[in-house]
Amino acid sequence: MQNHTHNVLLYYKYVEVEDPETFADEHLAACKELELKGRILVSNEGINGTCSGTIEQTEAYMEMLKSDSRFSDTVFKIDATEGHAFKKMHVRAKKEIVHLGLGEDINPNELTGTYLEPVEFYKQMQEQDTVVLDARNDYEYDLGHFRNSVRPDIENFRDLPEWIRENKEQFEGKKILTYCTGGIRCEKFSGWLKKEGFEDVSQLHGGIVAYGKDPEVKGDLWDGQLYVFDERIAVPVNHLEHIVVGKDHFTGEPCERYVNCANPECNAKILASEENEHKYMRSCSAGCREHPRNRYAFEHGLTGEQVQERLDVLKETTEV
Repeated sequence: MQNHTHNVLLYYKYVEVEDPETFADEHLAACKELELKGRILVSNEGINGTCSGTIEQTEAYMEMLKSDSRFSDTVFKIDATEGHAFKKMHVRAKKEIVHLGLGEDINPNELTGTYLEPVEFYKQMQEQDTVVLDARNDYEYDLGHFRNSVRPDIENFRDLPEWIRENKEQFEGKKILTYCTGGIRCEKFSGWLKKEGFEDVSQLHGGIVAYGKDPEVKGDLWDGQLYVFDERIAVPVNHLEHIVVGKDHFTGEPCERYVNCANPECNAKILASEENEHKYMRSCSAGCREHPRNRYAFEHGLTGEQVQERLDVLKETTEV
């Protein structure tokens, strides 16, 4: 993106932080002084952040973080944007900077899979007896993924270990290549796989973001778009061809537009065209459309009678 005004930073660093609460408070103050917006997690095991700001603000932030010896070698992935990708600035102290839901946690500095740079990952995922395993959530996979990769049937990253144990026959005796958005989830997950007894485990170094920016592979063999956890929602990865893999929740037609179900008790992420969002009141099911606190009805000022009219029309046609 030429002549852009803002950057989005994505980064993490596994390193001991003795007092995460104090660090988080001080770091939030520093970020607000720089007028950044984003979401940063801090724990005893390190830092995990994504934030946006002007080019000058983000450069100042990177310099500030690297001036701390604990984070001096932090790798930043930088995306060009026109404006902020977040509404507010949050820095929070947590038990973990990424939650895998393990009984006994993994320290990536002690146990992790073999790092593969994008070119090597590209080569190895085309070899025989290799399985490419997506370490993200189902809705992330549904928007875009590596061609022929395995889609874990999970809604949260913490559910991944149990799913692997239930489906371990898919991976036994195979070379496992795993990947995630920026690499942080794979740092723990690949180590966990090795601890579970899988011997040949590698991970995409820098994640999908690094793969899409690599000047040699240029995102080849990635289909769809990459789900990101900011207001952009989706960003391109493959710069050679664009194959849409997302499907409209209501019609099954090609779609890359995510919305949240209007039922506040559901809030599921669903792919839907703008037309179908309005037709189905941005609700993933009949039950969600009929929910008394349906946010779509509230946002559009629909009366009870108007909602019922829409429900009747849908029931006459099809039940989705």
